[in-house]
Amino acid sequence: MYQRTVLPNGIRIVTETIPHVRSAAIGFWYRAGSRDETPEKNGISHLIEHLMFKGTKNRTAKQIAEEIDAAGGQMNAYTSKEHTCYYARVLDEHVDLAIEILADMLLNSVFAPGEMEKEKGVILEEIKMYEDSPDEIVHDLFAEAAFAGHPLGQSVLGHEETVKAIRREDVLAYIDQRYVGENLVVAAAGRLVHDEIVEMVQRWFGGLPRGSGNDRAIPPNKAFPLRIQPKETEQVHLCVGARSFPRNHADRYAVHVIDVALGGGMSSRFFQELREERGLVYSTYSYHASFQETGLFTIYAGVSPANLLEVLHLIRDGLDRVVRDGLEPAELQRAKEQLKGSLMLGLENTANRMSRIAQAELFDEELLTPDQLIETIDRVSLDDVHRVLRELFGGDLVVAAVGPLREDELHRALDEMRVRKDGRCEDRGESEAGIAADRPDGPPAQVRDRGGRRAGSGRVHRGAADAFAR
Repeated sequence: MYQRTVLPNGIRIVTETIPHVRSAAIGFWYRAGSRDETPEKNGISHLIEHLMFKGTKNRTAKQIAEEIDAAGGQMNAYTSKEHTCYYARVLDEHVDLAIEILADMLLNSVFAPGEMEKEKGVILEEIKMYEDSPDEIVHDLFAEAAFAGHPLGQSVLGHEETVKAIRREDVLAYIDQRYVGENLVVAAAGRLVHDEIVEMVQRWFGGLPRGSGNDRAIPPNKAFPLRIQPKETEQVHLCVGARSFPRNHADRYAVHVIDVALGGGMSSRFFQELREERGLVYSTYSYHASFQETGLFTIYAGVSPANLLEVLHLIRDGLDRVVRDGLEPAELQRAKEQLKGSLMLGLENTANRMSRIAQAELFDEELLTPDQLIETIDRVSLDDVHRVLRELFGGDLVVAAVGPLREDELHRALDEMRVRKDGRCEDRGESEAGIAADRPDGPPAQVRDRGGRRAGSGRVHRGAADAFAR
């Protein structure tokens, strides 16, 4: 059963009671992510997420860890392009403790200068680790190209120079601006009582200023057609795609079906053609990330330099074919069943259920029951999919690549590609041939937890329970 309460200061509390489990997941979700940062302070949202675990007026960092461990619970946090989440999973008898510890962290963190400098060093190491992972870099590079000059193109981690420049007063000012009642959703799922959750949140957060939850929608600029980062690696890491639909778009379910059909599993088109039939890649997949005013559909492949141009042409040709012919009925049905299976399996996890109701509330989305979601998936038709395919891929594409390659060679290859647009093929005489586009999680919404992992990133095929919440 879903329940919702809004406190006088704007905090929204949403819960789902699941009586048959013995645990609960609790999350504090703030509309504060890398898209809310200035270029000069890029990375501050992620830095604050780290600093919240470094000690409060009442607890040291060690005591925070010891108390949650002693209760047999788990606590973590992550930052994305559009939000930051602090969450805990505990036995139902320790829900009050989890909320009290999270409240202490979020309201009473001291941001000691010494701890702040130490944690900035940790993040600089995280950035270096990330820069040593070309299969990670390429997704940020792709986002920079697709969202050129737009806040969604900013990295979640920030950059060495921006992280180093962030001061304690910058942190406090950002928290005063973004960590306010209008920007906060508290979500919980599991064995719990809604009114008790409301009472605890009111007790700890009743004095939080309401603030202003400003509309952040900014129309995207024209995409940069091609972004390359030369790097001495064994493979070239390639992303090809286009800007897509925002969170609340009516065709978002058709996009999820397309995602599964093109690159969402071992039976998908690109996995079969690039890996199983031709043996050109080991890793290939697609993902779709939705944001407030736009989205991003991406196809990834890791490929040997000698096979790069062939794979690039195969992806372009594969998209041309599916735009022209649509999906086969069997493909559509298989994709629907994969989505429904992923949804039901995902909803067996209280953390996924908490995340689903939280993000629906945070981004003003309709919260459908599992049965309603299944009905909505089943209503997606071949005509819907074909129409959306033409809209997504009937024009030009964005390309990003990291690896041992030369930009002039890739430009020449792109010149040779024929772009299907408005139902016809045409030659382009310029170096951007076929790669300009008008259209984040982060790329997929780039999402980083405190361990440096992509927590909930859209970079891999997401379960429907999570995908539909985004």
